Amino acid sequence: MPPWLPDAPHFAGERKLTPAQLATLSAWAAAGAPEGDPARIPPAPHFLAGWPLGTPDAEAAMRADYEIPADGPDQYRCFDIPAPASRAHYLRAIDIRPGDPAVVHHALLFQDTTGTARKRDTSDGYSCFGTPGFLPANGIAGWTPGSQPYQPPAGMAGILHGNADLVLQVHYHPTGKPERDRTRIALYFTDQKPTRQGYDIPLGSTKIDIPPGDAAYKVTDAFTVPVDVDAIAINPHAHYVCKEMTGYAVLPDGTRKTLIHIPNWDFNWQQLYIYPAPIRLPADTRVVMEFVYDNSAANPRNPNQPPKEVRYGPATTDEMAGLHITVTPVDPDDAEELGQALWGKMIRATRGR
Repeated sequence: MPPWLPDAPHFAGERKLTPAQLATLSAWAAAGAPEGDPARIPPAPHFLAGWPLGTPDAEAAMRADYEIPADGPDQYRCFDIPAPASRAHYLRAIDIRPGDPAVVHHALLFQDTTGTARKRDTSDGYSCFGTPGFLPANGIAGWTPGSQPYQPPAGMAGILHGNADLVLQVHYHPTGKPERDRTRIALYFTDQKPTRQGYDIPLGSTKIDIPPGDAAYKVTDAFTVPVDVDAIAINPHAHYVCKEMTGYAVLPDGTRKTLIHIPNWDFNWQQLYIYPAPIRLPADTRVVMEFVYDNSAANPRNPNQPPKEVRYGPATTDEMAGLHITVTPVDPDDAEELGQALWGKMIRATRGR
């Protein structure tokens, strides 16, 4: 059973045992794990060979295998994928499946209506970091280790533009032996138009310089919401030496609400967490991110033994800190003010303020 990382608050589709189920297993183990009634043994599980969400409405893939050498620096590579649809569609789900998950650190999927990526990708992709090298129509999905197929929250279907190429940005991390990857994509359509627009509140820090042996290194970031919003989902990201993640909101009356708490981060199990019901955040609410890193020898997930200095950077063995909160304005007329405030935050971040 995959681990369920957050211990608060509750999220939709939680994959964890209830206290009663845990008590049953504990009692069974304490009794010596006796065999139950053979007549009640359930049938063997049936695992789907294809896409977990069933046959997609459209499939796409990198045009050819990409070969990753056994060693060397991490690679950020963009691949142009010819347009999967001649007309526009609303998207109810997207599934991204790396051909070789062992070598893929993460992947991001964009749309290109300009033809730029097609011109740049003449054979085996092109080098890119940060942006895909053009102004994308929009980013529509991503993949990280342990993630599930992306299904937008209700009323927030994505848009696949007609005749738009897909551009897949893949971060490759050499494994010590030659690898080969050809990532595939499944697209699922819906006739239901989106009724609300999501905005990303990007909390994060690039000021990461963790001394070897430091078991409680902390980075923080915050943003004050200028209008009433509903928090819909949240997506945390860090690398190997991160230990604990906390995201919370301080309401104007001083009330604190936990948006996510992961006491034992595991890089291998990442996903977007969707709230079972929107969390209302009034105007002037301050949302805060706090990440704690353990760069000591006692951290079993520390890739460096003995520990060495770890800084912010793009490589898998570097570190990052990111907490993305998907919100939607309660009053659609407030969208412009929210967008301007988020743009201002991004500009300040690029200037190191």
